[in-house]
Amino acid sequence: MIRIYTDGSSRGNPGPGGWGAIVFFGDEFVVELGGREAHTTNNRMELTAAVYALRFVESHEKKREDQGNFTRSNDLKSYPIDLRTDSQYLINGITKWIWGWEKNGWKTAAKEKVLNQDLWMELFSLTQQFKVNWNYVAGHSGVIANERCDEIATAFADGIKVPLYSGELSKYALANIAGGENSRGQEKDYKKSDREKNRKYSYISMVDGKIMVHDNWDECEKRVKGVSGAKYKKISSETEKARVMEEFTAYLRAHLQSKRKI
Repeated sequence: MIRIYTDGSSRGNPGPGGWGAIVFFGDEFVVELGGREAHTTNNRMELTAAVYALRFVESHEKKREDQGNFTRSNDLKSYPIDLRTDSQYLINGITKWIWGWEKNGWKTAAKEKVLNQDLWMELFSLTQQFKVNWNYVAGHSGVIANERCDEIATAFADGIKVPLYSGELSKYALANIAGGENSRGQEKDYKKSDREKNRKYSYISMVDGKIMVHDNWDECEKRVKGVSGAKYKKISSETEKARVMEEFTAYLRAHLQSKRKI
């Protein structure tokens, strides 16, 4: 089975955005994907992540076909893809709304043009080639693969180049972390290990040039939700806290320097 995690992010809605995806090919290997758009929305980035992930699978399977490993028409639809996202917009759109949109010439029930039509049309086309199971996973709930996608997406949205892994699953840093993927590429039913359950998380936010540390997600969410340019990160250790504080400080410094040049 191929398992995919996706996430999207935007700094402002619209504003600079990024997307991230992780594709697990059974127990063989894993690929991280990510990208950026200068002016976009969060929903477009959620859709883009899914589109690029499925494009990658399509390209990968085409290579297998060219190498004579399988016959595309016979095998591709019978090979399941488990795609997991924290976007209700993506889940509802692809499993419920899209059939009506397609039937009505990509118009809503109110006869208005479907938002993000280009991406929905491509996603619809891609899903006709595969047997995709769409599953919702709650964001910021300790599912490490989902949080890694969020990390990739937010980094790209901020214009930060993040190293993307591509290689054997056994050598992947997240391969054996509970709540993500185990060595066989299977999620542990969203359950956390005792270590995860006992781990204390906190959050760092940056709004209008001011950095704050929060004891819980609710406090952080209240500060950043709906605020253009807000940044935040989840942390679980003093080392990680120091790294994120340094990252945010460097971002502020670079932002101030760019403003002085204008």
